[in-house]
Amino acid sequence: MTEAAVGRAMPLSGRCLCGAVSYKTSGLVRTSGHCHCESCRRAASSPVTTFFTVPRKGTELVGDSLRYYASSPGVRRGFCGTCGSPMSFETERRPEDIDLYVASLDTGLFVPIREHWHWDERVDWLNVVDDLPKSEGGV
Repeated sequence: MTEAAVGRAMPLSGRCLCGAVSYKTSGLVRTSGHCHCESCRRAASSPVTTFFTVPRKGTELVGDSLRYYASSPGVRRGFCGTCGSPMSFETERRPEDIDLYVASLDTGLFVPIREHWHWDERVDWLNVVDDLPKSEGGV
């Protein structure tokens, strides 16, 4: 079983497509999931996005081209202003957390996915076959 699977702090790093924005975190992976909400789908131009949640403390998201977009009240999304890669999701509802995209990891694509969020907003043409919990809300 991986360090992330058993809830231990572990160093993880990632970057955008062009490498201008990167992150490092030494925090505990608090949760992870596939988000099906319309906002995430539109932000990533994908039928589903996959995040892992870590504490803001101990996480560094940096780069000269790092930009933010306020996608809804109390929510901001970090992205690379050069290549457009989505990098982060932050909400005032969870001020001590930051969500990062699993697919942006340098290594560690083994972060276990624990659930589906906003299952009620999923696209009807994507066939998902797994035993993960499926909630109608987010974290």
